[in-house]
Amino acid sequence: MTPARQARKSRAALAFLVPWLWLAAAGPSAAATTERIVTDWRTGLAIFGYDPVAYFTDAKPTRGLAAFELRHAGVIWRFRNAGNRAAFAADPDIYMPRFGGYDPVGVARGVATPGHPDLWVRAGNRLYLFHTAEDRDSFAKNPAPMIGAAEVRWPDLLRVLAP
Repeated sequence: MTPARQARKSRAALAFLVPWLWLAAAGPSAAATTERIVTDWRTGLAIFGYDPVAYFTDAKPTRGLAAFELRHAGVIWRFRNAGNRAAFAADPDIYMPRFGGYDPVGVARGVATPGHPDLWVRAGNRLYLFHTAEDRDSFAKNPAPMIGAAEVRWPDLLRVLAP
C-alpha cells in the first residue's frame, strides 16, 4: 500500500472513530462537578429520572415527573412533586446518592459501575445505588467497611471519570 493511500485510510478511520470516542468520553453522565452522577446519557436525567427524595420520604424508588425538574451538578433531576424538588434544592448533599450513584461495592474495588435506582439501600442517612442485587445484599449486611473502602478509592475514580 502506498503511503498516500495509507494516510487516506487512517484519516477515514479517524473520522469514523472520533464521534464514538466522544460518546465514550461522555460516559454515562456529563456532570461538571467533583462528584460525577450516574445519568441516562440519552436524556441527561440523573439516576435515570428517579426522585432521590422519595427514597427518604416514601422508602421506595419513585419516578420523577417532567413537571418537577431541577438542574444541579450538571445534570437534570426529576421529582414526583414540588415539595420533593424544594427539599432537594435546599440540601442536595443529603438526597444525592453517595458516590454519584455508582455502586459502592464496585467503587471499593476501584471500578465505577453505575448503580440502578431499583437496587438501593439507605445506610448512615445516605442513599446508595447498586449494580446487582448481590452487591446490594452484601453491602446491607455490613455497610461500614465497604463505605470506608469506597471512600478511599473514590478520589482516584473521580480523576478517571472527570470530563
